[in-house]
Parts: sequence; structure tokens; C-alpha cells
Amino acid sequence: FMFAPQHHSAMKHAIGPRREMGVRTLFNILGPLTNPAAVKHQLLGVFTPALVRPMAEVLLQLGMQHAWVVCADDGLDEISIAQPTQVAEVKDGQISEFVFRPEQVGIERQPLDSLKVDSAAASLQLVRQVLSGQAGPARDMVLLNAGAALYVADVADSIEEGVAMAQAVLSNGQALDKLKQLAALSSQLAEPAQ
Repeated sequence: FMFAPQHHSAMKHAIGPRREMGVRTLFNILGPLTNPAAVKHQLLGVFTPALVRPMAEVLLQLGMQHAWVVCADDGLDEISIAQPTQVAEVKDGQISEFVFRPEQVGIERQPLDSLKVDSAAASLQLVRQVLSGQAGPARDMVLLNAGAALYVADVADSIEEGVAMAQAVLSNGQALDKLKQLAALSSQLAEPAQ
């Protein structure tokens, strides 16, 4: 994840007008395509199934080596635990389209309501639970998307293997340790210079 305004200076000028409009705009489509990191592997979520194939075609033209463009049937712009997800895969110079279901990797479908939080504190608590390996819908959602990311990064040979790798990192405490390291580093950087 990259927060576009901090990594692509042109996007800073789009923030105000986008917020004022309150609807999805061309910037929701252009942002991931103008990534200044020039990535060659990407898991890209879109807000409508109508964009899955067209975005994959653009990624192919941009020289993407391996990517999934996803849109879940429940409207999420990521792989869902509640519904099937439409996928266009860019790999080896080709595009293939298919429907991905959570049960394909041993994850039961669950309602999205279980992922809702009502405060920043509740959100942080949920993140800590996931990173400490606590079973539940949020962990399953992370496993699906992390597994897909590991697969498109060519770290795993399949999404099944990617999910297993993500599960191992959550279960052995490495993910929570990284969060703690990030928090410590952020605190150091936030301290005023003496």
C-alpha cells in the first residue's frame, strides 16, 4: 500500500476536489496506474466488475509481469470473505479471467458485518488481533489478500501456497513483531530533534 499523495506529487492536487465531489472519479482508476515505483507485480482492486478486464489490459500494456485485478461481488475492491471475487490475471503476457471463491483455499465464507469497527481504537485492536494470529473473519480476509499478493509477487507458486505462507507469519508472531518495530520507529521519528 502506498498513500498516493505522499509518493506521487501530482496526486496532492487532486485530494481536495475528490473529497468535495464525494464520488469515485477518474483518479480512482488512474492512481494505481501511475504508481511512481514502476512495479511489475501488483494486486489491484477496482470498484466495479466492469473495470476488471480493462484494467488488466492496461497493466499488460504497461509491462506488468504478474498481476491480479479484483472486484468482489459484494462491491469490495479486494478479495472478499463473503462473496466470490471476479479476477483478471496478467501473467506471461496473457490475461485470464476467472471467479475466485474463499473456499478454494479452505476459508469459509463469512459476513462482512463482522469486520466493521466504530472507532480508531477498535480498528487498532482488530489489527493487533489479526497480526497476533487470532482466528476470525478479519484474519481470514488478510490471509486471502496477502496470499494473493504473495502469489502475484511470485514469492508463492499459487494463492494456496501464499495463504499458507501468510498464515505461518501470523501464527508465529512475526507480523505482530513487525508492527511493534514500526511503532517504535515511528515514535523515534516523531520525537523532536534536540
